[in-house]
Amino acid sequence: MDAMRKPFQGVLNIIRFNWHFYVIALFLVLALILVAFTFLLPLKQYILLLATLIVGSMAVSLIVSWYVYDVSNLYQLQWIDDIHNHQRILNINAGFDETSHLLKKKFPAADILSYDFYDPVKHTEVSIKRARKAYPAFAGTIQGNTHHLELPDNSMDKIFVTLAAHEVRNELERGVFFRELERVVKPTGQIYITEHLRDVPNFLAYNIGFFHFYSKSTWLKTFQQGNLTVHLEKKITPFISTFILVKNGSSS
Repeated sequence: MDAMRKPFQGVLNIIRFNWHFYVIALFLVLALILVAFTFLLPLKQYILLLATLIVGSMAVSLIVSWYVYDVSNLYQLQWIDDIHNHQRILNINAGFDETSHLLKKKFPAADILSYDFYDPVKHTEVSIKRARKAYPAFAGTIQGNTHHLELPDNSMDKIFVTLAAHEVRNELERGVFFRELERVVKPTGQIYITEHLRDVPNFLAYNIGFFHFYSKSTWLKTFQQGNLTVHLEKKITPFISTFILVKNGSSS
């Protein structure tokens, strides 16, 4: 765990920014228990089983989140290749930036630019709004959009989009966004896309919540739309994948 992050910061932020889901689940569990013990129902044991499953599912998701965001090396950035001095780094977020200050600490000689594509009209999740209020933006953050990055062609050595690209829910918008990433990165540069996948481990961890993620095949299609090639895929944990992309035809 990175020294700049507090113990349990990741899992506590999940509860803090999504507390309404946990309140709803708690009321549902209490209602099921009340019904089960108030009425002499032949299905009493099944109602209690359902309540137990709901509690168990929440517990598993929080334990996995604690492992991913507080215990694993995700925020130690060990999965990032060395960044040379004075390289230009673009770090893109969707309204909640947890990594720009970590990149600056790990690579102090790099020129790091934070870019926030959050649009309150398109990106309506209340959790993002709560996160933006709780944490200040990285110094010098550019507030922009996904359809045109206000940056020159071939200007960035590395681009990072960490746990943010999935917030672009519209497929056409996502394709445009990745074409912009391809335009901005240098011919010898790399783009790091870090995401949960809609796969078996994340289904076991997050139940129906895994539908908020995209499958690997969906990401590969998106990369193709952006004229990008997967140079390397890394598994940071069984629940988190990083795709290192390069421009088509590049061997970097």
